[in-house]
Order: sequence, then C-alpha cells, then structure tokens
Amino acid sequence: MDDRSEVREFLMTRRARLTPEQAGLPAGANRRVAGLRRSEVAMLADMSVEYYAKLERGGIGGASSTVLDAIARALQLDDAERTHLFDLARAADGVPLSGRPRRRAGRNPATRPSLNWMLDAITGGIAFVRNTHQEILATNELGRAFYSPVIGDGGRVPNLARFQFLDPASRDFYPDWDLFAEMCVAVMRAEAGRDPHDKALHDLVGELSTRSDTFRTLWGAHNVRMHGTGTKRFVHPVVGELVLAYEELAITAEPGHVVLVYTAEPGSASADRLQLLANWAASERAPERAGQQEAN
Repeated sequence: MDDRSEVREFLMTRRARLTPEQAGLPAGANRRVAGLRRSEVAMLADMSVEYYAKLERGGIGGASSTVLDAIARALQLDDAERTHLFDLARAADGVPLSGRPRRRAGRNPATRPSLNWMLDAITGGIAFVRNTHQEILATNELGRAFYSPVIGDGGRVPNLARFQFLDPASRDFYPDWDLFAEMCVAVMRAEAGRDPHDKALHDLVGELSTRSDTFRTLWGAHNVRMHGTGTKRFVHPVVGELVLAYEELAITAEPGHVVLVYTAEPGSASADRLQLLANWAASERAPERAGQQEAN
C-alpha cells in the first residue's frame, strides 16, 4: 500500500463527505466540489492553503500532533478516524503500529496452552482469538459450534473476511449482511493504517478486491472503525436467531491479537438458544470424548 496515496485518499474522502453547513460555513452558489474545498479545511484548521494542500497530497511526514489535531477537528473526525490519521502520519515517519510493539513473525498465540485454558474456562459465552488478518486462531467449545459455518471442514485457517465476501453462506449467517460488510472492511482499513507494510494483510486485500466488487467498493471508501463493543444479530443454522453483545479484549502479550467474547442478555430468547447451542456442541463432542477415554 502506497503511504502517500493512503493519506491523500483518506483526507479527500473525509473532506468530500462534510458539507459547508455541517462545518458552519455558508454554502454559497456554483460549488464545483463535493463537500468542503481545500481552502475551507485550511481555514477551519487555521493553516495556509498551501500547507494543507501539501498534507492532502500525502506529504504528512513530520506533521506535528497539533497540526494533526487541527485537521481532525476541521474534518470532524471521530475517534477511530483521528487514530487512523495519526497512524498514517506515524507510518509516513517510519513509526507504524501506533507505538505498539511489532508483531513477532510467525507467532501464533493459539499454541500457548494458558490462552486455550482461558478460552475453555469461558463456558457461558462464545470466545475466540482473532488476528489483524481476520483469522480465527482459537476458540472455546461454544465458539467452535457457533462459527461452524465459518470454520467448515478444516483446511486453511478460517477467515472472517473471506467468509463475509466470498462464501454465500454468510448471507444467511449475517442477516444484517451489509452492516457486517461495512464493519469488516472498516476494521481492516484501521489495521492497514497501523501497519501499511503488513504483507499478509496486503495480500488479503488484493485477493478480496479482485474477487468481490462489494469489498473493492467499501475499501475505496476509506472508512475506519474500532470494533470494541456492541451488539450483533446472527442466524445460526442449528438454533436460529441470536442477538449477542460483544466485547473485544487486546492480548497484550501478542500485539495485534484480540479475544472476542459474545454473550446473550440473561433471560432472553437468545440466552436460551445459546444454551441450546452449547448442549448441541456437547452432544456432538460426546463420541469423540468417549473414544479418547477408551484410548486412555
């Protein structure tokens, strides 16, 4: 990914979406650009038009935090977008990843027994480890049952982005498919800003851009977001609709990896269905466990 073009396209798309009225400026007549003009952003950020034009062309290297904050305020960036702008500036200065340590090449936290013990200790919810490439690296038993449409019969590591955009089954699993697609790409965009030279992520983006028109369009929108917390709706092939709250937890021992935990509101229909899914998962594993006991 080209650093200068990433900066240019991000700032241009943010400028294009902000109307003069939203920025507290008179709209005027005969406007030939969508959103704000460069001169208007420069005025709002209290800097010269020439300097802002240089930044928007991609020359953001060396820009101070004061300058970046001024641009963020002028363009009314949210927290995720402001972080992304600072990430792009750090990458231009050769200091990517928002100051967090670089990932260890080839390190897979799923190989650490203590992490798997922690996942298995979560019995009332879905818990899994995801990396910056949208790969599911480890799950608890309920997570394996929940993500059975994604995991499939094995082969390569299950990938949430590939499932979203390349597997027709995702349309059934995600009833709010368009929303999920936008979220998936926005999270990937944010990750790309943190480390624009991540080859594996670059390859994944290239694959999905080639094979999915929707992904290519969403990627070009340059929207970013933090996952964090929220509520999502799913339709599982075994138990039906599930409305689940999620929390994302960073694994500080493995920079870039997170644990995601999905739970249902106690006493809700989704909680009952999640328990049904847990019972189904246990029944599916029962023959395997019996075989292991006989072998021992």
